[in-house]
Amino acid sequence: MNTKTFLPQFIKTGKNIAIAMLTIALITACSSYENFKNISEDIEIPSQVYKADYNKVWQEVIKLTSQYEREVYNQEAGIIKTRWKDNTLELNFSDSFGSNDAVKAAQFKLIINVVKGYRGTKEVTKVSVFKRQRVEQDFLQGWKIIRSDGILEKAFLYRIERALAIENKLQEIEDKKAKEAEKNF
Repeated sequence: MNTKTFLPQFIKTGKNIAIAMLTIALITACSSYENFKNISEDIEIPSQVYKADYNKVWQEVIKLTSQYEREVYNQEAGIIKTRWKDNTLELNFSDSFGSNDAVKAAQFKLIINVVKGYRGTKEVTKVSVFKRQRVEQDFLQGWKIIRSDGILEKAFLYRIERALAIENKLQEIEDKKAKEAEKNF
């Protein structure tokens, strides 16, 4: 084989190998992006900071989670985990107008984290609510974790906010009545 014919053939083969490797890299990158996309979306846990002390916020969280059976309940650690709760009917109803097929079974659990902090000299409390949703299409497939729509988590945080606002307003009224009673005494 002559070097004049070998070198152009080698360069063509090298280009083909480079193109093949680039294609493989792009395919792999796209598939790993899907995994990264799911992970990054799951990390965005709905949370809110309230200008209230830890005990008040904890009590409101306890009131809101009273309808769920609790697996973990630890005030010192600031965590509440509920047991799996069936929501097949709700999920099938909400998806009934979509293109998805009905699911055989659906369950969710809530993981709520309450953290005490300070903003300047005032105490604040941060509440994070994470909903794990799983569905079962058929008994052969098994459970599959899906993303939550975020509605329950946001509603939960809104309810805490409203309950704290109502409690603060009631406290103001009580203080006003106590001052008036003190003046009249």
